[in-house]
Amino acid sequence: MTRDPNCGCCGNWVEHIRAADLAVEVVLVDDVMPLKTRLGVPEASMSCHTAVIGGYVIEGHVPAEAVKRLLVARPKAIGIAVPGMPVGSPGMEVPG
Repeated sequence: MTRDPNCGCCGNWVEHIRAADLAVEVVLVDDVMPLKTRLGVPEASMSCHTAVIGGYVIEGHVPAEAVKRLLVARPKAIGIAVPGMPVGSPGMEVPG
């Protein structure tokens, strides 16, 4: 997973993924945009961090269960995304 070192919610997403028994290696970079462009992430689907697992791009606060389903189903796709930073998504939880 590649992220900006100043983004706290990204660390929360990593904890969520690890709690689901998925391994995560974190790469900190000042600018994630070149990676997103190279991987073909559409601008409308962009979020604060980008991961690659099993040949798929995981963009943003995608729930671990959705990642697991993607890896089992193996559809013909670039990946899966949760655009932006929606409140309540993994890593973006708030009280109440």
